[in-house]
Formats: sequence, structure tokens, C-alpha cells
Amino acid sequence: MSAALPKSAEKSIESPSLEPSCRDTAAHALTIVRDGVITGEGPTTKGRVHFSRSLDADDTAWCVRILTAVAVNDQPVSRAEAEALFEINEAATERADGGRFDDLLAKAVAHYAASASGLKVPSRSVALAQDTDIESWAPSYASKVKSEMLEWIAGQMRGKRHNNRRLMAMVATFLGATALPLAGQLPAVFDIGM
Repeated sequence: MSAALPKSAEKSIESPSLEPSCRDTAAHALTIVRDGVITGEGPTTKGRVHFSRSLDADDTAWCVRILTAVAVNDQPVSRAEAEALFEINEAATERADGGRFDDLLAKAVAHYAASASGLKVPSRSVALAQDTDIESWAPSYASKVKSEMLEWIAGQMRGKRHNNRRLMAMVATFLGATALPLAGQLPAVFDIGM
């Protein structure tokens, strides 16, 4: 089950690199979305007005479509895909997507962290769906997520312009359950009292 086509993809897909065949090509496709966010140009912005450094609902729809493509839907989100999403998050200084990208980023990172910790995760089309609450599947993993994954997430968030409240809440939930040794390091990353 893939997401609906973004407006810029309704006419045709001119770049086969936007059709992932594996997690590596999905990560590459996300970098194309990132480039479109940065420049306001490229295959993901064709046929619409797109300002540089802005992220809109179509950009987010591209991310969802790439992440839930049939070729990767039943595989966990990879580190490269999660890193590409963090890059998109950092590249976008303006947001016009109603918070959907923040939700997607938090869910994708949780999917990666849980699977990299050896835990079973739902398919991407379920886990990343807008109407799926992250709490419906991620909290059950909180006590089992490896501290290395939490350190990686903290490293990705450290010093960034955009703080994703959804992601910070997820990390705080994981912290409460698993990573008390990390608690001393994380206040520099985000304010747990938010």
C-alpha cells in the first residue's frame, strides 16, 4: 500500500531514481527530495511553485511514497533512509505540511531504532501511516531499544536548528525505560521538560 502520488508526480515520473527497488535506492530517492527542498528545483518540484528551503505537503508525500514503495514496504527503515530524513528536516527552514513530516520522521526513526535493536516492527505502510499512532507499536519496544540507537538519535538531533517535538517525546519515552546512563548527556540535545 503506497501513498497517493504527490501533485508533482501525477503527470509522470520522469526520474526512475524516485522508484526505489531496495532500501539503498530509497535512501537515494530521499536525497533527491532533500535536494528539491534545498533548491526548489528538480523532479520532485516539477509542475508546482516551490520555494527553496521550504517543505510542503507534496515533499512529505514524496517521502511517504518512497518509504512505503512496494519494494521496501516489508523491510525495516534503514539507517541511510533515516539519515536522509534528518537531512530533509535540517534543510527545510519553512514548513507548510501541517506537521506531517515531523510525524513521519519520528515514526521512521523509531522503526529504524527498533529494528536495529533486533525487534520486530510492523510494515512501513502500517508504522508510517498518518493515522497510525506511534504509541500503538513503539512503546512496547521502549525497554528493548539498544542504548547505541538512542545515542545515534541524540547525535542526529544535537545542534540542529529544527527540534522535532514528536521525535523528542519518543526519545524521552525510550530514555525513561532504557537509558538512564544517557540522561546526563541528553540535556544538551533537548529540554526534556518540553
